[in-house]
Amino acid sequence: MDKDEKGLGADGVQDEDSARSGPQEPGSDTGSPTHERLGASAVSSAQGQESKERADAEMSKSQSSAKKGSFWKELPILIVIALVLAFVIRTWLMQAFYIPSTSMENTLLVGDRVLVNKVVYQIRDIERGEVIVFNGDGSWDDPNTVQIPEPTNPISGAFTWVQQQLGAAPSGKEYIKRVIGLPGDTVECCDEQNRVLVNGEPLDEEAYLYPGSIESHTEFGPIEVGEGQLWLMGDHRAISHDSRSNQNNPGGGTVPIDHVVGRAFVIIWPFDQAGSLSVPPAFEEVDSE
Repeated sequence: MDKDEKGLGADGVQDEDSARSGPQEPGSDTGSPTHERLGASAVSSAQGQESKERADAEMSKSQSSAKKGSFWKELPILIVIALVLAFVIRTWLMQAFYIPSTSMENTLLVGDRVLVNKVVYQIRDIERGEVIVFNGDGSWDDPNTVQIPEPTNPISGAFTWVQQQLGAAPSGKEYIKRVIGLPGDTVECCDEQNRVLVNGEPLDEEAYLYPGSIESHTEFGPIEVGEGQLWLMGDHRAISHDSRSNQNNPGGGTVPIDHVVGRAFVIIWPFDQAGSLSVPPAFEEVDSE
């Protein structure tokens, strides 16, 4: 019997023992080592995933920290830009003002805040009936001017200054009145009905004067308003210290146009008083002439 036939059974089929007699793969009969390798691979994969997540978390934390650091570095620059913009707007475009007195009641009440357009009179001329803010230095002496106490320390001084810039406190320097006469106009009071006349035309001022107020408690004029000057009056005529009361001062009661800060065009505070400050129809007849 040759060697090829030694391993064959009676039916010519190789015995199972002979078929399995060769070298066996480790763990091929039980599979335990294979499972161990799979388990080790799974653990290794989980550890890798955890490491990746930890790295991502560290990177995210690092980026967040970098953003916070960048914000604090940029904050001073943002503050400077905001201050520059506020200065530009306040100096040349628009400014809020606090109403400190009762001379413009009931159009404006004490504590009201108005916005003043500073650029409008660079584009066009002042019109009669407009409410304006101006500096009265050198031409007016108003005993009702609010006196601002001197700051006791630099911090309180800075706080007061900020309030004034925001229109949250009176400045003590500016006045607010209504334009009655323009350069070249003749103003006087009064006709038979106690009305103020501009260029001979009586003004019907009932719509904006303080309730129950008469047009003027003091007679004046006729006065011709000089070149570059304005005749101004408050809406609460009984208590307003305006052009009528300053006739003995330089300008004869008028105010130089170059002292005008701008036009008060809207009330912004309080909200229940908010609204525009438009030109009343009382001046339409004068304007048409």
